[in-house]
Amino acid sequence: MPLSVLTSASSLIHTSIPSPGWSFFDIGPFRIHAYALCILAGIILATIITSRRLSKRGAEPGVVLDIILWAVPLGIVGARIYHVLTHPGDYFFDGADLLRTLYIWEGGNAIFGSLIGGAVGAYIGCRMSGIRFWAFADAVAPALLVAQATGRLGNWFNHELFGLPTTLPWGLEIEPSNVAFPLGLPADTLFHPTFLYEIIWNLLGVAVILYLERKFRLRFGQTLGVYLIWYGLGRSFFESIRIDPSEIYFGIRTNVWAALAAIALGVIIVLVQRRRHPGLEVSPYVPGREWIAPNAEVQFDDSDSDDVDLDSDDQSDVADDQTESSEPAATSTSGSRL
Repeated sequence: MPLSVLTSASSLIHTSIPSPGWSFFDIGPFRIHAYALCILAGIILATIITSRRLSKRGAEPGVVLDIILWAVPLGIVGARIYHVLTHPGDYFFDGADLLRTLYIWEGGNAIFGSLIGGAVGAYIGCRMSGIRFWAFADAVAPALLVAQATGRLGNWFNHELFGLPTTLPWGLEIEPSNVAFPLGLPADTLFHPTFLYEIIWNLLGVAVILYLERKFRLRFGQTLGVYLIWYGLGRSFFESIRIDPSEIYFGIRTNVWAALAAIALGVIIVLVQRRRHPGLEVSPYVPGREWIAPNAEVQFDDSDSDDVDLDSDDQSDVADDQTESSEPAATSTSGSRL
């Protein structure tokens, strides 16, 4: 075999993923962090996707903005609080600068905390806009995976949250000067790019969720339940091969416990909601708060693209949903929510 071919094959085997040489840039007096841009891009993508999905279900276009104005800020607060509380050694010690607990641009925004805080914010936003919380949860579920995949790029720019050493050709290069670089390892050690693994897992999850949602007509929070199961399964594995410091309980990392809890919660949501709501979702709105498009007849799209003929059982379910509220449903032809 020619030497050139052997040399090419050898270089292919020893390929690796370099870490970015920069993590921020300055515009005048302002410093823009790549991590923050990744988070912002994820929020924008999730908002667009969720808005389109809610509109297809009969919601007023743009109503998602009324919800994310609560969900996003509380999600960011929850993400930071969760991270700080699960990494107390990084922030609470003699001589520590407690203001660093607020430096989110340095990294350290826990997804599980963002889900908790975001859920509280979404519930408040849904109550104020008249959207059913479970309808919003289903619409946002695949969008969350897109946002998380985008945000994981920020970990790459920050040179953080990598996994165990590896000899795989897609190993991640980390500078030995990095405070997270394990002591005693050679400078050319490569590490599992857990950020990349999670990006791939999340994007694959989007396709899986959309398929299951269409096939089994998941509604009333069931799509969110599938999201929790999928993300929890992947995160429990990725977290187990990470080497960054973490609190350990009964020999298991904190976020592994959180991932297992997410799986359990997802299973409970799917089972309980399928039992409680075997029919189709009549509207994304709470009864009495429906929005009706100007100069249009009332019609609610209960699927993403397919027209569905309701059988007698489904018609009964729809009728039950319409009478959940003791107040008569108000209607309007002005195009505004009531």
